[in-house]
Amino acid sequence: MATSTLLDEARREEWSDEQIIRRVLAGETALYELLMRRYNRLLYRVARSILRDDSEAEDVMQDAYVRAYQHLGSFEGLAKFPTWLTRIAVHEALARARKRSRFQAHDFSEEHIADAMKPLASTDRTPEQQVYDREVAGVLEKAILSLSEEHRLVFMLRDIEGMSTEETAESLNLSEANVKVRLHRAHAALRKQLYATVGASASRCFQFYAPRCDRVVKNVFEVLGL
Repeated sequence: MATSTLLDEARREEWSDEQIIRRVLAGETALYELLMRRYNRLLYRVARSILRDDSEAEDVMQDAYVRAYQHLGSFEGLAKFPTWLTRIAVHEALARARKRSRFQAHDFSEEHIADAMKPLASTDRTPEQQVYDREVAGVLEKAILSLSEEHRLVFMLRDIEGMSTEETAESLNLSEANVKVRLHRAHAALRKQLYATVGASASRCFQFYAPRCDRVVKNVFEVLGL
């Protein structure tokens, strides 16, 4: 890859969301990919925490990106772009979940958990450590997905994605006090011992990988005709 191309990519990574949005609205529509790749993991984690299904989470991401693009001109910057985008994704995911009545049915079988945690294996870890990683991640993900919808969403945004209380409140249309209460109850439900022991592994759950990222970007651009 040419040095000039690498420098261009580096500069683009430094652009703020607002700069990219202005360029997209000015006609540089290909730059919308920067926003998608910047927030793919966030939307995936949020959508999957609601739907508990990888494929449906991807569908929600694509729908959210298309809707966000179509309304990009109305984004006024009153909230941060990821907060605005998350709100759209949450709305899409909840609508889909309620339509299909997915909340009460979830497979917590050993096969399901093992399949979800397969990508956690690393060549840098011994076989014994990899087994331990899968077991811990499986237990943690199962515990998170067993939370009620309102507690699970707050937990995902605050503790998994690292959003502030204010950003989480804006994303979910809640008061900051309500966010704090729900997060406290989520912690209690997960048990303090579990949270303290494997909390550091939480960010390794709900992984978002390069092939999925490429697939979502490609599909959104096809829908938008870009």
